[in-house]
This record gives sequence, structure tokens and C-alpha cells, in this order.
Amino acid sequence: MVTRPTQARPRGGRWPNVLAGLAILLIAAAALMMAGAGPAYRGELISLGEAFNLLRNGVYAAGGAVAVSIIALLWSMLARRSTPALMATLVIIAAAALLYVPWQHWQRAQQVPAIHDITTDTQNPPAFEALAEAREAAPNGVDYPGAATAQQQQAAYPNIQSLVLAAPPQSVLAAAQAEAEEAGWRIARITDNHIEATATTRWFGFEDDVVIRLTDVENGVQVDMRSASRLGASDVGTNAARIEQFLAALDARLE
Repeated sequence: MVTRPTQARPRGGRWPNVLAGLAILLIAAAALMMAGAGPAYRGELISLGEAFNLLRNGVYAAGGAVAVSIIALLWSMLARRSTPALMATLVIIAAAALLYVPWQHWQRAQQVPAIHDITTDTQNPPAFEALAEAREAAPNGVDYPGAATAQQQQAAYPNIQSLVLAAPPQSVLAAAQAEAEEAGWRIARITDNHIEATATTRWFGFEDDVVIRLTDVENGVQVDMRSASRLGASDVGTNAARIEQFLAALDARLE
């Protein structure tokens, strides 16, 4: 009678592979929830509250993937199992990359005031006219919030100032229109001294309205701008960044 040799059981048993596999499933679920929250809301498949819950659950799943991966990694190292150790390490790296964006967003939210309406002229903000109806139907409304917002803006974003350009008004208007179109904004109206447009954020598709006002001054044309979110108490610095980038690009275009 011939006896077949018994296969040696791998050190550590099957648990390193099981744990590494579970970590992979958790990080895959986290990626699907976090990446899909924005497009699902933008496509009107879920509400904003549901989208934020999906993001939150994705963060929890990513955290669970890290915890399971650490256990799998330690177990694999003790058992000298390289494959599950490598899998666990890759999951930890993937989780760090996945969590970086919401962590950065949270960090930014702690550093800026909870305001959503930014303008270069807080005393006489450019007014929404063509977009007034759309803003009246939105939670944040059409009117400028007032002195409290102006004070917070000036403290947080002191560089948001009017831009004076030594160029003919027609040239400034054409350049401003070109910049708005290149930015992908949906233009609502253009007059001789006024542009209104809507910018849509990439991930969630939030709509922020923009108005650009041109005023003749002694040494050229003064450009004032206002960017305001339709939804949310805080824009996490988005509107201020939009104004700074637009005015810098407009200045460079007319040089």
C-alpha cells in the first residue's frame, strides 16, 4: 500500500489570506461608496443627505480595511507569509490615498469661515439679475448676507480685491467672457459691463453663481466679481479660490 505524503499546512493557517481578502473587499466597497456619492447625487439618484451618508460609510469602510490589514500584516509577518503581507500593505496604501481627499477637505473646512458668498466689493457687491430667480429658489437666496460675512471674508481672504486694468472696456469684457467660457461656466447673460454665469463643481455638481461687473475709472477699467454658492453654509474656500484664479488669469490675458 502506497501512502501519499500529506501536504504541509502553511504557517499561520488560512487566516492571513482570509484577513487580506476581507481587507480587499472593504477597500473596494469604500472606493465604490466614496467615488460614487458625488455622481449619484449629481444624477439625482439619491438625495444630498444620502450622498453624505454614503461618503461617511465609505470612510468607515476604509478605516475598517486599515484595521483588518494591520492585523493581517502582523499575522503574516509572524507566520512569514509574504503574499498576504503584500496584499495587506497595498490595502493600507490604497486606504491612505482614498482618505486623503476627505481629510484634506476637512482640514480646509477648519481653516476657513463658514461663509458661501465672496465678493471683491463688500460695500456694493455686484448684483445677480439674470440669475436672481434661480437664486431665490435656492436655499442661500439672492441677497448678499451682509456685514458679518464681509468681516469674515476680509479676515480670511484679504487678497480678494478689485482689479484695475489699463485696457479698453470692450477688450476687458471680451477677455472676461473668454475666461468664463474656458472655465466651463454656463453664461446666463452678458451686457456692456456685466456678465452672469453659473459654475458647476466637478464631483457633486454643486452650482455656484458668478457675476462680473466692469466700471470705468480714471486709469482704466475696474473689475469686481462675486461668487456665491446656492447650497451650503460653507463653501470651504471654493468661491474665494475661484475669484482669485479668474482675476489672475484675466490680468495675465490682458498683459
